[in-house]
Amino acid sequence: MFIEKFGVERWMDLYETRCTYNLAETCVDSLTLDELLNLCGRKGFPEELGQLRLSYGDIPGSLRLRKAIGDLYQSIEPDHVLVTHGAIGANSLIYETLIDNGDHVVAVFPTYQQHQSIPKCFGAQVDLLDLTPENNYLPDLKQVRGLVGPKTKLLALNNPNNPAGSLMDQALLEKIVEIARPYQTYILCDEVYRGLNDDGDGFTSSIADLYELGISTGSMSKVYSLAGLRLGWMASRAPRLLESVMTHRDYNTISVGRLDDHLASLALESKNAILTRSHAITRGNRRVLAQWVDNEPLISWSPPLSGTTALLELHLAISSWDFCVRLVEQTGVMLCPGSVLGREGFLRIGYGCSPESLTKGLEQLTFFLRQLATQGLTEGAA
Repeated sequence: MFIEKFGVERWMDLYETRCTYNLAETCVDSLTLDELLNLCGRKGFPEELGQLRLSYGDIPGSLRLRKAIGDLYQSIEPDHVLVTHGAIGANSLIYETLIDNGDHVVAVFPTYQQHQSIPKCFGAQVDLLDLTPENNYLPDLKQVRGLVGPKTKLLALNNPNNPAGSLMDQALLEKIVEIARPYQTYILCDEVYRGLNDDGDGFTSSIADLYELGISTGSMSKVYSLAGLRLGWMASRAPRLLESVMTHRDYNTISVGRLDDHLASLALESKNAILTRSHAITRGNRRVLAQWVDNEPLISWSPPLSGTTALLELHLAISSWDFCVRLVEQTGVMLCPGSVLGREGFLRIGYGCSPESLTKGLEQLTFFLRQLATQGLTEGAA
């Protein structure tokens, strides 16, 4: 079975352990175990850990964890939740369960490559719903109506969006549901950045609460700064969906690690403390990044409203790949080239890192841009 190379993951593997300032990272600055336990107010953890039996545990995820995940939604009960090996595992399982050769899938673009490449490799016809800066990287409802029809098995959304940082509000999501419902089309919404909006509690409405065939995927990696747990989930009220997914999951996962389950439970039971930290980082860094873009003539953007990533349009006569390679090798600053996201001429920046890393990384980026400009690489140069 052929599947396309995962562009962004191959790029990250080249430099992420060797760069100085990782502005390609998409997680909020990762917590240490000590920091997590302090935020959770746990002091007796070593004794608690010593009593943890390292069996398979609850196959769908512990009831404790599924309840904590359900509390992130309005209408999701523990039985509506299945714990997976990251959101990447949840997304893969959904496509493996629902998509057959000849099915029709519509996916927003740009987005995480899973949502295009996996259904393609199963033989589905995948039509892309193009998100453009002219529409603030939001789905155009006229285009949605033109793509979704009686043969559409699944519509894949990403909210908040990676890489653009755009955000669909409840009103827009409800209009998309109205288009999908007559055809009984599943809507899979990758919601790994849900909780990082720029105001209020940070949360936007979930597709799992708005639509009976809506499927939300999430993880501990981005918002909760715990990518090392490799723990995610799917949440859905769709009849018999999780039962079908479990059949596939039995062949490749069995269960997640009990230690990961335990730590994720602790984190979500103390989510307010973790979210306060995450909001301070992302909201502060978003302001710093906005000020930098405003003062950088070689960069433009559509400002992100949520998440940890943004697309920067590069006004230089150089490929995004060459730009990023030269940048990281000369300055230690790592960005993600738009070419691996299907958006040549753009760069993806991640701003969930520590404020110090962002500030110093942007200083080096400014210096590098000035160097290239003096080399005659501005757009339109001979």
